[in-house]
Amino acid sequence: MSETLPTTTPDTFEAVPFSDRCRAVFDRGDHLLIGVSPGNSYFSHQRLADLIRWGRAFFERVDVVHADLHVATQFLAGGHPAEQAERRAAKEVKATQRRIRRAVEDAGPDRVGTHALSDFTPQPAYRRLHSAVLAALDTDPVLRAATEGMARGFLQTRLAEGAGPTPVQLAAGVQYIAAELPFFLDTPALLGVDSSVSCYHVELPLTEVLFGRGQGLRAAPAQGYAVVRPAAVPQPVAA
Repeated sequence: MSETLPTTTPDTFEAVPFSDRCRAVFDRGDHLLIGVSPGNSYFSHQRLADLIRWGRAFFERVDVVHADLHVATQFLAGGHPAEQAERRAAKEVKATQRRIRRAVEDAGPDRVGTHALSDFTPQPAYRRLHSAVLAALDTDPVLRAATEGMARGFLQTRLAEGAGPTPVQLAAGVQYIAAELPFFLDTPALLGVDSSVSCYHVELPLTEVLFGRGQGLRAAPAQGYAVVRPAAVPQPVAA
């Protein structure tokens, strides 16, 4: 893993590209993708605004994409009836859209784009990448295991203590993740940029699978990944 990058803006975030290749994509400075999941309290409007400002110091363009497909999955896992789960999902998506709008207003709209995931589903590039993900999930046990592990992780927060997701809930969780994976595979093809770094505040279980191995479904050469997290506040030295 590469060393933490120095920042040229106030010490708001630190970036750790996953690999040397991801570091090279980062250093090109073409594009940063920020993915936002509804219901994730990490992405307050202030943190998003700060992240956009930080991203513009390193990248020519920043885009924020929020999930709005299969969001009801987490509420179904929590035991809500289907109709109620859909209503709550719609409410969460709208709240996420409002936070993103406020963040862009605070940070300024220069070189920033915002999109819903569903905006991309008609695109041939998205359909091609999504089809590749679904095919690989059927044939690649390593990818399947990592995706199901990630799905269990986000469903677990909605389940009763000690309970696991049902097969139907797990399948829906895998669908949710599969809808987002094209942006970890080839954001340049989706947004028309030369190269792109997808970022998140933790390393995801799928990172090693898509960026670290030499076979199976892998990210495109111009696609990078970096953990971008709030920088640690230096502690005063005791006298």
